[in-house]
Amino acid sequence: MKKEEQSYLYLILFHIFIGFFIYIFPFTSKIYGYSIFIFGAYYIIKTQNKNNEALVVAAYVVGAEVLLRMTGGNITYEFSKYGVMLFLFLGMYYSGFSKGAAPYWIFLLLLVPSVVLSTFVLNFDTNIRNAIAFNLSGPVCLGIASLYTYRRKISLEQMNVILLSLGLPIISCVVYLIFYTPNIQDVVTGTQSNFETSGGFGPNQVATFLGLGMFIFFSRIILESKSKILVVINLIVAFNISYRGMVTFSRGGMITGFLMIVLLLGFLYSKSNYRGKVKLNYIIVLISLAMMLVWAYTSFQTGGLIDKRYANQDAAGRAKESQLTGREDIAQNEINTFFNNPVFGVGVGKGVEVREAETGTFVLSHDEITRMLAEHGSLGALGLLILFFTPLVLYLENKFNMFLLCFVAFWFLTINHAAMRTAVPAFVYSLSLLNVQLGTPNKRE
Repeated sequence: MKKEEQSYLYLILFHIFIGFFIYIFPFTSKIYGYSIFIFGAYYIIKTQNKNNEALVVAAYVVGAEVLLRMTGGNITYEFSKYGVMLFLFLGMYYSGFSKGAAPYWIFLLLLVPSVVLSTFVLNFDTNIRNAIAFNLSGPVCLGIASLYTYRRKISLEQMNVILLSLGLPIISCVVYLIFYTPNIQDVVTGTQSNFETSGGFGPNQVATFLGLGMFIFFSRIILESKSKILVVINLIVAFNISYRGMVTFSRGGMITGFLMIVLLLGFLYSKSNYRGKVKLNYIIVLISLAMMLVWAYTSFQTGGLIDKRYANQDAAGRAKESQLTGREDIAQNEINTFFNNPVFGVGVGKGVEVREAETGTFVLSHDEITRMLAEHGSLGALGLLILFFTPLVLYLENKFNMFLLCFVAFWFLTINHAAMRTAVPAFVYSLSLLNVQLGTPNKRE
């Protein structure tokens, strides 16, 4: 085994050990969480961000977020978002930010009016600071990260390092889930999202991370596996992540991860010559067989319930009335709220109070798009348009950024079913703005 292969294997084994150790000794989750921030800051300061180390560290923080949340390892519940912003500010200190990132300055400014409005309209007993921070930490994290990444030149090799940094903590999370629920058949009794197979944490958020992890390690099979040993290692990792993601019974994250793989393969196929397409055909067959094997194994382990879940059926095989588990009702309520308050919206955090007053039920939004419309009004709509079209314009400038469409698709699909509760959609979106080059960039932005 070559030195490069050994190093990669040791890196994966180390993160397998982290997941096992956190399960055996739960208090070590705190040590792990604090260590990430301490050593991350030291790493950026020591290197002075010469090779965008801030992005590598921020990616690791994002990848570890769901594991730290489910095991209580974060300094505070929302600290991963603030950690990403902190590290990228540190990166800006050494490397600056793009002077052309005007769209994201505008996006951040568009959030301000509804913040001011919320200080007047939120209920008397509501903690205003917490309500605003909970709803705005995701969009602000996206804006700050985008200021750093906008048109910043990096090599494809650096991008793969960033994605690996994002994926490694997901391996630790999968190992923790394996020990948390070793026997799937004992806990899967229906077709609803399963907390037992999600480490006792929200299946929607866990599946989002595992779907992204599935994409990362399948992409490494395509782009970073220079030997058969690396293909086997990445295939084993991708298989286990995919299986554990499937048994959460949360569909959004896994479907998103699958679509990202399809987009990446489609992009590479369209840009390849005849010889490249022949190689890609073998890879497509390999990945397709792996996907079918994952599905067949999951179906066997769940007694066919996973088939019914993705067919939108209950355990008895009857079609469910709602295909989105009631989230469409929340989205419709927020759209109605937008039409009633079309200019500035109802204010940050006020949407849930309006919904409770109208329906008698306290339920948080799962859709960042309708939440932005309801709470920010037409300014929120303008902000969403900026977020959607800016990376597409960049794609027209640099059509060789193979990850751009994958990242935008992940962001858009994730905020439609999981809002921006975690830092991952904000950070992955910002990666779509990078100017990825096949060679090494000649100068630093």
